[in-house]
Amino acid sequence: MKEEIFDRYMQAGAAAKKILTAGAGRIQVGTLLCDVADFVEGMILDEGFGIAFPVNISLNESAAHDTPSPDDTRVFAEGDMVKLDIGVHLDGYIADTACTVDLGNQPLLCEASVAARDAAIEAVRPGVAIGTLGGIVAHEIKSRGFVPVANLTGHGLDQYCLHTGPNVPNIPGVGGAVLEEGMVLAIEPFASTGTGFVHDGRREEIFSQIVRRPVRLPAARKVLQEIEGRNGMPFARRHIHVKSADLALARLMKDGIIRSYPVLSDVPGSFVSQAEHTMIVTGDGCIVTTA
Repeated sequence: MKEEIFDRYMQAGAAAKKILTAGAGRIQVGTLLCDVADFVEGMILDEGFGIAFPVNISLNESAAHDTPSPDDTRVFAEGDMVKLDIGVHLDGYIADTACTVDLGNQPLLCEASVAARDAAIEAVRPGVAIGTLGGIVAHEIKSRGFVPVANLTGHGLDQYCLHTGPNVPNIPGVGGAVLEEGMVLAIEPFASTGTGFVHDGRREEIFSQIVRRPVRLPAARKVLQEIEGRNGMPFARRHIHVKSADLALARLMKDGIIRSYPVLSDVPGSFVSQAEHTMIVTGDGCIVTTA
């Protein structure tokens, strides 16, 4: 990896750590979710970085992909388990990091995802198969009485690309991709009190552009103009300041120009915790950029 690229990853990681900590401190009973989202994304920009994806604030059984809507009135409640997942980039080089804020009394569930993340990071080095990392994650979570979320994974990162190979499983696997020096990975275990499988919900607030082609609807053209600088990275509905934005997004979805990311949830009444760091694989281990 070139030194200037390494430096960008490290700068983004340091900023992400600082911002995640500050954002988590804003999560309190009675606070609006949109206030935390605005604070986190505002801080990313104020620090001189880019927003790699809309801040994810996922509650209780929801594991990922929730972010406030433009008119969101939800507030954090006593007992909520809040996943705060943020992405910071510098010239497209991304730091992806997450933590869980427990507004109830489930410290062991939070510990499970953190312990799984840290144990997997300890095993990262060239030549290790990703299935081995999945086994480590599953062991740490199951040993505490919970289940790993089987259909969510960690992932590779590249410039302006949030999800590339290899996927890092949360369950054991045989073989699979082998880690190589210079790879950039986000390891993010999810521990659940539910089934360990998430499903698509009806709520859709996050989107990304997947192809470029002309559109006829004026509002749709304006949306594409607004997201042009995203370079394909996700955006939120609340980021769009176009009249008839919902109609435009629906048309772009129908035409296959953008895709949505529905909220991913385990069964109602369950709780999910998450912990995530980004790291660069080195010759004898890894450097965690977000620690």
